[in-house]
Amino acid sequence: MTFQRILTLAAGSVLLAGCAAHQPEPAAPGTPAPPPAQALAAQAPSPADVRANELGRVPVLMYHRIVASPSSVFDRTPQDFRAELERLAKEDYVPVTTAAFAEGRIDLPAGKHPVVLTFDDGDPTVLTLGQDGKPAPDTAVRILQDVAAAHPGFTPTGSMYVNAEPFGGGEAGTRALRWLHENGFEIGNHTLGHTNLRTASESTAREDVAAGDEAIRTAVPGYRPATLALPFGARPRAAEIARSGEGYEYTGVLLVGAHPAPSPFATEFDASAIPRIRSQGADGEEVDYGSAKWLDELAADPDTRFTSDGDPAKISYPDGTGYPAERFAVTAEAY
Repeated sequence: MTFQRILTLAAGSVLLAGCAAHQPEPAAPGTPAPPPAQALAAQAPSPADVRANELGRVPVLMYHRIVASPSSVFDRTPQDFRAELERLAKEDYVPVTTAAFAEGRIDLPAGKHPVVLTFDDGDPTVLTLGQDGKPAPDTAVRILQDVAAAHPGFTPTGSMYVNAEPFGGGEAGTRALRWLHENGFEIGNHTLGHTNLRTASESTAREDVAAGDEAIRTAVPGYRPATLALPFGARPRAAEIARSGEGYEYTGVLLVGAHPAPSPFATEFDASAIPRIRSQGADGEEVDYGSAKWLDELAADPDTRFTSDGDPAKISYPDGTGYPAERFAVTAEAY
């Protein structure tokens, strides 16, 4: 019992010597009794009711800049970004971080689908803090907050992959990194120099990953990055460099890719090679690789996407649709 609780009881109750326990006050007349645990369990939807499939596919979306006049396929306008988030919210997606996804820490209401929002390079159009300490209008984080406010349950979170001098650099960049950590975002490593780890020497690759990790830890004391996004999606020739080295160890590594990621509970999931989908509308270049195309496909074939059963202690999936990874077999249950 906390000290504050003891003070509260002393002020509001007469403590009798030898009393075994504090008795709760009776409910006011007419107050309905809470339902028993068994009744609550009976009210919960069954996996079949919500067509749960926790071995299904998950869109891991990749963003870079949010600008009024895009100059590359990696840019989105504020209007396009907002529209994509609105679509995700209306289609029952809920954002989770890369770290939570890679580790299988997915706790969503029954019938909801996880989506991972990732942002590379630490561009100021993703986050700039105003004089009031809040994200500036039309930045990605502000838009995400606005959409979440309009759609309760749509968690305003994402994973930010940064290089040297993120979010404008200097004190502004440090403030932005600390704000992200304090407000439930993940800060991930993108190497200090945005180094192509495939073409770099092994020693250079290790050094740049370690330097990026150290820069984040220095800016945000007590924080340790949990995941890495490979610059250019280029995997190092010595694959283990991406997962661990002197001063760093990651539970997930992001590629660029072009399709939804397997469930972290499925046999085909590889935490060292998580594919991402480039955010892109239906009318852009290389549309087959864009988010609009893949979200359309998941909507047209909803049984293939990850749908939560609402119980984080259990992994539910339709019988005959896939196989859980061996380490999750004990908690997996087909229906």
